[in-house]
Amino acid sequence: MVFLYSIALHLYGLLLQLVAPLVPKAAQWVEGRRGLLAHIQQALHAETAPIVWFHCASLGEFEQGRPVMEAYMARHPHHKLVLTFFSPSGYEIRKNWSGADYVFYLPLDTAENARLFLAAVKPRLAVFVKYEFWYHFLTELERRQVPTICVSAIFRPEQSFFRPWGGFFRRTLGRFTHIFTQNASSVELLRAVGLTRASVAGDTRFDTVVRTASVPPKPLPLIEAFTDDWSPVFIIGSSWPEDLPALTPLFRQYADHLRFVVAPHEINETNLRLVEEALPGKVVRFSRAHLATVAEARLLLIDNVGMLSQLYRFGHFAYVGGAFGKGLHNTLEAAAFGLPLFFGPTYHKFQEAQDLVDLGCAFPIKTADELLTAFGPLYHREEARLAVQDISLDYVHDHSGATGKIMSWLERDVVQP
Repeated sequence: MVFLYSIALHLYGLLLQLVAPLVPKAAQWVEGRRGLLAHIQQALHAETAPIVWFHCASLGEFEQGRPVMEAYMARHPHHKLVLTFFSPSGYEIRKNWSGADYVFYLPLDTAENARLFLAAVKPRLAVFVKYEFWYHFLTELERRQVPTICVSAIFRPEQSFFRPWGGFFRRTLGRFTHIFTQNASSVELLRAVGLTRASVAGDTRFDTVVRTASVPPKPLPLIEAFTDDWSPVFIIGSSWPEDLPALTPLFRQYADHLRFVVAPHEINETNLRLVEEALPGKVVRFSRAHLATVAEARLLLIDNVGMLSQLYRFGHFAYVGGAFGKGLHNTLEAAAFGLPLFFGPTYHKFQEAQDLVDLGCAFPIKTADELLTAFGPLYHREEARLAVQDISLDYVHDHSGATGKIMSWLERDVVQP
């Protein structure tokens, strides 16, 4: 099975090289790994401080792991943090993050790459965030007796780890020193297949969003000017083109009553024009807006990356994109401000989304009519919206604290000052 796994990864790398001329993200993946190990070796050859290694698949996992990284470095300021990403979506946006001392792509998971990478990094602790169970890296970490944990993991019965033929994948998980899960059902699944080094800590994203909601906000004069009247504000976060058919009738029916702020997931001219076409003549792009005139528009289109988590504080309602496609984006950023949430039908893999639906704080929809039907009572009855706000805020605060549990375990069992 190890042989087949290695062959599959080599074929994956070859496929990305073949499609790189046509697919920009594949090109970034390939170019980012050109001469990568030599670059890592050169960057770290003179480093003498203790190193902790955090690995994230992409940007979402980075945000999930960020509170643990920051807590670790606050307690161990003389250590150095090496941060790796598998995907360009994470690396390109966070390659200059000041919280890490070194940021790299992760080399492809081969036995040789794992050996050379770990020989260069020499971590005293490795932390994998949520996913990314790379066999050769985990095997080499175990061989070197490096404590290795996974944080904010979540498992489902249909995954390969829990199938009769999943022995190889279970052995991969067995390389971890400890797995911290988001919920109790994940621990039960692991223990049912003999993986007992696991416990519930919760989802570290709750700690991130609670902190974001509680710290003094950065000044955003354009957003303040756009929302500075009595109109309720509807934030659409991480939208995809697939979300627009459900949103467009809402835009047009409530254009004179709401202000809309739309932050597409991917910022490109095609996506921006699709939003502009959904509410013709009443849209202004953030990059083209002016303080004196921005309020004349009814829809402010965010054409940059990195603002979304700060935008929800201006909202009264929120729609989170992605659930008409591959999967729902981050709902907790909006829930931390108590906003009633709307999203598409593909959300069941996300525990927090399911919880918010069960609590009556989030409303999954399949059509534009369903969105209008769900939105109407909350818009027309302020007491209904405020009731959702209270329940949502309680839920987010009650589920925070995962970072503290993980850090307590590390300080007790693994890391010495």
